[in-house]
Amino acid sequence: MVIHDPLDEPAPPRRALVLGVGVHEPAEVAALLTELGEHGAAGLVVRAPVTLDEQLATAVDRSGVALLGLTRGASWTQLAAMLRSLIAEGDVGDTGPETLGGMPSGDLFALANAIATLLDAPVTIEDRNSRVLAFSGRQDEADPSRIATILGRQVPQRFTRVLEERGVFHELYRSDDPIEVAPMPVEPPEIALPRVALAIRAGDEILGSIWAAVRSPLSTERTQALRDAAKLVALHLLRLRAGADVERRLRADLVATALEAGPGAADALTRLGLADQSCLVLALTPVGRAEDEGLTATHAQLVAERQRLADAFSMHLSAVYPRSAVALIGDVGYGIVGCRADRGDAEQRAVLVTREFLGRIGSSRRVLVGIGSVAHDHAGLARSRAGADRALRVLRRGRAATGVARISEVHVEALLIELADLATARGDAPSGPVARLLAYDAKRRTCLVETLHAWLTAFGDVAAASVTLHTHPNTFRYRLRRLTEVGGIDLTDPDARFAAMLELRLMGYPPRSADRP
Repeated sequence: MVIHDPLDEPAPPRRALVLGVGVHEPAEVAALLTELGEHGAAGLVVRAPVTLDEQLATAVDRSGVALLGLTRGASWTQLAAMLRSLIAEGDVGDTGPETLGGMPSGDLFALANAIATLLDAPVTIEDRNSRVLAFSGRQDEADPSRIATILGRQVPQRFTRVLEERGVFHELYRSDDPIEVAPMPVEPPEIALPRVALAIRAGDEILGSIWAAVRSPLSTERTQALRDAAKLVALHLLRLRAGADVERRLRADLVATALEAGPGAADALTRLGLADQSCLVLALTPVGRAEDEGLTATHAQLVAERQRLADAFSMHLSAVYPRSAVALIGDVGYGIVGCRADRGDAEQRAVLVTREFLGRIGSSRRVLVGIGSVAHDHAGLARSRAGADRALRVLRRGRAATGVARISEVHVEALLIELADLATARGDAPSGPVARLLAYDAKRRTCLVETLHAWLTAFGDVAAASVTLHTHPNTFRYRLRRLTEVGGIDLTDPDARFAAMLELRLMGYPPRSADRP
C-alpha cells in the first residue's frame, strides 16, 4: 500500500495499491493512472464520487489499474490501517524471502554486524527497557560490562541506574543525533570504553537505541552512517512488531470465535488445528499482591505481565499437548488444548501440567488458573470456557487453597458466588436472625455473629469453637445463649442452622483480615 504524494515523483512497487489523497479531477486521475500503469500498480483509490468520462475510462483500460472510489465520510487513516492489517494478514505464515534495505526482514543480528562493520566497533541494539534485541560480533573487544550485558541479554540494573542518574536516557531520547557517553565511575572499572548511542525512532515514537563501544570519537562519515543505519533498524523493528501483533491478533480472534461456539467456531477450530477432537479450556490470569506485600504497579506493567504469561503458557502447553492454542482475551489468557476422548483423566492431567508451569515461571504476582470441563464438540467449548471462568472466579475470591482449580472441584463455591450476585442484583439485604445479630453487634460492639459462625463451622463443638475465638468455653456458651435470645434463632433446628450458614456465606463472612475493622 502506497500513499500518493503529488509533490514527489512516485515510484510504487509492483502490485501496489495506491491511495490518491487529494486527487479528484478526471484529467488528474487519468494522468496518474497512466503513470501507475507503467509501474505495474494494482489499483488506485480516490475520493468518491468519481466522474467517469471517456478519457478516464480509456486510461483505466490502457493502464490495467483498477480505479476504486472511497465513500465520503470514510477516513483515509482508517482505510490505511485496515489495508495494512489485511495485507499483513496474508503475510502470516508466509515463509518467502523478504528484505528491507538489502537485509533479510527482521534479521537484527545481521543489521548489528553490518553497523559494527561501518563503525568499526561492537554494537548492541536495545529496546526501551535496555533489553538486548541483537548484538554484533567482536564483543570480546569491549569491556566487562558489555560482556555481562550480552550474557544476560539485558543491561545490568546497576549500570542503568547510573545512566538514569546521569541523565543519559533523557538526553538520548531528546536528541536526534548520536550522543557520547563517558565511562562510568564505578569500582571495579567494568565500563572502560566510552559509548556512542543513538535513539531509534519511527516518527515521534522511540523504538529503542543503538549502542557502540568505541575507542575514539566517531568521524563525520561514521556518524552519518549511524544515523542512516538507525532508520533502517526502525523499519525492521516496525516490521517485526507488525508481524507479531497481527499474528497474535489473528490467533486471539480465532480463539475467541471458537470459545463463543457460534457459527464460525468449527472453522476457527479447523484453522487452529483443533477440529474433530475433544478439547479442554484453561483460563489464566495474574493477580496483584498489593494486599499482602504492599506492591504497586502501573496498568501498563500489568498488561505486559499478562501478555508475557500468556506467551509463556502457550510455549509450555505446546510442548505437552500436540495441539493447543493460547490467546490473551481481555485480562484473561485462554488456552484450548486437545485431549484424547478415550482417556478420562484429561482434567487431572491439565492440573498437573498447569502446576508444573506455575512452578517454573518467575512472577512477582500470584497466578491463578481455572480449568473447565471436557468438550467433545465445538458446541461444548462455550460450556468449558464458562466453567474455567467460574473456577477462576472462585480462585480470585480466595475460596481455594491452591492457584489451580477444576470447575468440578469448586462447583458448589461457584454456585454460591452466583447466588450472591443474584441477591446483590436484586438488592436483597440480610434478614431474619442474621440481620438482627448484625444490628446488635454494630450497636453494642459485641461479637455474636462471629460466635455463631464459629459454632456452625465447628459443627456445634463448643470446645473447638471457643479455641478458634480464644475464648473460655463457659464464655462461649453464654454468648450462644445470648445470640439465640437476640437473633431469635433455634440452633436445634437443622433448617435454621442451614439458613444461617448459607446467609453468612453469601455475605462473604468471615471477611478477610485486611477487611476487618
